[in-house]
Amino acid sequence: MQSTMKSLLAVRKALVVNALEGAFLRALVAKGFQAVGITITIALAIALVPASAAHAQGDLKRGEKLFEDCRACHQVERGPSSGVGPTLHGVFGRGAATLDDFRYSPALKRSGIVWNAQTLDAYIADPQKAVPANRMPYGGMPEARDRADLIRYLQQTFKP
Repeated sequence: MQSTMKSLLAVRKALVVNALEGAFLRALVAKGFQAVGITITIALAIALVPASAAHAQGDLKRGEKLFEDCRACHQVERGPSSGVGPTLHGVFGRGAATLDDFRYSPALKRSGIVWNAQTLDAYIADPQKAVPANRMPYGGMPEARDRADLIRYLQQTFKP
């Protein structure tokens, strides 16, 4: 009895969905297919939003707090590196391994990376995956939200 009831509910649901789809298609035909183009354009725009837009929406305060872990090795102030890692001042738009006052790994020197929100996101997520054999002794930041917050903080810190 229950399987018959489930089957009837499934059929009813399918009929309702088909009726709604039919009504939607009839409305599109009545208005012309211009609405379909608009819908597709909006859907593509949403799907193709660059990662930098997501970074721009990161939480600045959380990013500042997350940077405290990075501060053990990196600084954001201008000037020669005073820590284990290179200064991050001016990192956006800079090629990886290009500061004269820091000894970078051969792997990072060969990487060809130019730092931006996307490349930093990939590198911070898993430095060894992004650039195998680099010297940065960091296991990565697996949470996308944390990375977005951190990158937002860095972007704001270096904003002219």
